[in-house]
Amino acid sequence: MANAPHQTVMRSGLGKARGLGSAKTGTAHWWAERATSIALVPLTLWFILAMFRLVSAPRFAVMAWAGNPLNATLLLALVIITFHHMALGLQVVIEDYVHAEKTRLASLLAMKGLTALLAIAAIVAVLKLALAA
Repeated sequence: MANAPHQTVMRSGLGKARGLGSAKTGTAHWWAERATSIALVPLTLWFILAMFRLVSAPRFAVMAWAGNPLNATLLLALVIITFHHMALGLQVVIEDYVHAEKTRLASLLAMKGLTALLAIAAIVAVLKLALAA
């Protein structure tokens, strides 16, 4: 028995004590961050180019531009994906750097609530602008 194969278990001491392994939720979060960042590249470029074209346009021209269904849809997509990407990133920062469980939970809830309120405000602003045309 001296030459029996040795098997190394790659778990933390607490994980060994509890018999727990990975929660297996990090991969989906990682992919969501990457997917939203990739989606934001063309949307952001489109928005920047559109704003350069509208920089000296009168207000009615901007409202007509925003009233176009394609532009309104892309603006809403930009807002929704931006705030979702922001929430994903802030969640990682909070989970990594806030160690007290109650403080972490309160911070996550406050961040998610504030992010949702800001996203709703931006969506309302886009819809108000698009429907005013």
